Parts: sequence; structure tokens; C-alpha cells
Amino acid sequence: MTIALALTFVLQSFFVTPLQPAEMKGKQAVVNTTEGEFVIDLKPELAPNHVGYFMKLAREGAFNRTAFHRVIKLGIIQGGDPLSKDPAKVKAYGTGGLGKLKPEFSAEPATRGAVAAVLQPGKPDSAGSQFFVCVTDQAALTGKYTIFGRVSEGMEVVQRISEAPASTDGVPAARIEIVSVTIRDTPPPAVVPFSTESVEELAHYQAVLDTSSGPITIGFMPEKAPEHVRNFLRLADAGVFDGMAFHRVVRGFAVQTGSIDSRPPLLEKQQKLVKTLQPEFNDTKHVAGIVSMARGDDPASASTSFFIVTGDGSSLDGKYTAFGKVLDGMPAVQAIESAPVNGETPATRIELKSVRITKGPKG
Repeated sequence: MTIALALTFVLQSFFVTPLQPAEMKGKQAVVNTTEGEFVIDLKPELAPNHVGYFMKLAREGAFNRTAFHRVIKLGIIQGGDPLSKDPAKVKAYGTGGLGKLKPEFSAEPATRGAVAAVLQPGKPDSAGSQFFVCVTDQAALTGKYTIFGRVSEGMEVVQRISEAPASTDGVPAARIEIVSVTIRDTPPPAVVPFSTESVEELAHYQAVLDTSSGPITIGFMPEKAPEHVRNFLRLADAGVFDGMAFHRVVRGFAVQTGSIDSRPPLLEKQQKLVKTLQPEFNDTKHVAGIVSMARGDDPASASTSFFIVTGDGSSLDGKYTAFGKVLDGMPAVQAIESAPVNGETPATRIELKSVRITKGPKG
């Protein structure tokens, strides 16, 4: 065979998707694993041939019972090798299913959740069925691997897989399988909770803080700070506050909780709800029982941390967004305030076990 014929044969062996752009647009891959499920938003606008090939293999069941054969803790997870269906071929894992696709490099960043095709070192035309998912940002990989999707749900599953015990070269100690990969239409965006209620409707919500010092019931003032009320209800409903601590106590002034650093890591769906808020400063006086948002130097830096005023907080008036008030449970607030402290930090952890949303009379 001549060199020209050999080159023609190689080029013709590369996969070119028969799918039209419209057939790939708005598709997701649901990856069901023995550690849980995660969802990939496929990106045909970045890499149509890679997306088409991934969809083809998924519909053929090619990924079923393959294994994640390489994991780097908080780095990447790698799977998709057809050889990994056979537990007796562990030494060959990572060598199968390659050489099917030309690169489709882009400027898409290799950040947390990016899904990219595996390549053999120095061989840009070696992509195939194998893929990896970035668990954390991997800036050095941007532009060097074809990114064809991004995890939109279940990053906690991806992270857990990356943290599995493994050998020094990344081979998991226990087998972690892809049970199935299903292609589906991307569901319509979910309605963001507490985004459609009127100010009058919001005023009927209450929050019951179950603390290690007793329950505290908060009513809201949406007529003063509607977006702060919506944000608090949204975070509470998603369990963002559960398992936090009262991390700051200033006697005669305020007790503070809501720090994300004081609780176990958020789930991906919870993390998506965390944002900074534009200030809604109002004429509410910061007197005992008022609930207000903490912030940094930037007036627009309030996010999850909030405080309950226990004394004279007049220095905060017009500078911090008051959005609620204690309706019941001031003895629990006072017990928190009376706890031993080291400076402003409680000597013993004071737990915010959960926040439960209820409806009642206008607060």
C-alpha cells in the first residue's frame, strides 16, 4: 500500500457524525454509576463529531458496565474504555476505544464539570470513547483536549468518585462502574422557588430555626426587603442553612450564623442558589429581635450569613439590610448570646440544626 493510500485509509476511518446539529441540540447524557448519577449537558456547538459519537455509543449501550479506570483526587475521573468491561483486563484499561476522532479544540475552559475526550500523549487524532471529567478547575488543559460537555447535575457524585481509594497511578482500589448512559432532551428550566409570590404572599411565610439552644421562629418583612426574603426562603428550603453553626456572638449586640464554612460542603444544586445580593437598606431600626443580613465592606456582598440583634444596633441602621424579626424564641437567642466565648467565637459549637419553612399569619 502506498503512503497516499495509507493516509486516505486513516482519514476515512475517523468518525464523522451523521446527526444534524438540530438532532444534537438540547441533549443531555444521564450517567448512572454505582456511586450515583450525574448529568452531562452535551455541547455540539463546541464539538459536533465528539457529541455525535458519544450519543451513538450511549444509544448502543457501549458504556454499560465499563469502569472508571483512573481517578485523581479532586482532579479528574476517567472512563469509557470498552476493555474495562472485563475485570480480567485491568492492566489494559486505558488503551481501548481510541483513534476514532479528530480533535475539535476550542477556548472552552477546562473548569469544574468540563467533560473532555481522552487523548494518547502527543496524538491529537487519538480521541474515541474514553472521556474525563474535571472535578476542579484544570486551566493547563484548556485548548489541549476536546471539551464536548459539562456536568450540570451531580458533581458531588463525580467528586466522590475522584476521592475513592486508588493506587499511586490512579487505579481505583474497588471497581466503580458506569451502569448506563441515557440520552434525553434537556428538561425545561425549573421555576426558581419563591420567585413568583407577591409581597403579600411572602409576608405569610415563617422560618423555624431549630438550634441546639432551642427553637427560634422568624417572621419576614418583604415590604422592606423582598429579594432578601426570597433569598432566605430559597436557601432554607434547599437545606443550605442545615448543619451550620452560630459562629459569632457579640454580647449586647448580635448573634450571627449562616457561614457556609461552618457546615459540610454544599451539594451542587445548593451551591447554585448561593449568590450575592444587591442591598435593600430600609428604615427598620436594628433593635433586639430584628434579623438582618451580614456583609463585607462591599454593600452588595450579602450572601448567606445573617444575624439576630440582641441589643442596641443603631449603628447598623440604613447600612445593613433588615428583612425579618423574631416572633418567638428570644429565650433561645439569649441563651446563645450567654454562651461562653473566646473573643467573639463560641467556646463550644452552637448548632443551627435545620431551618423549616412554614406559613402562618402575616409576620
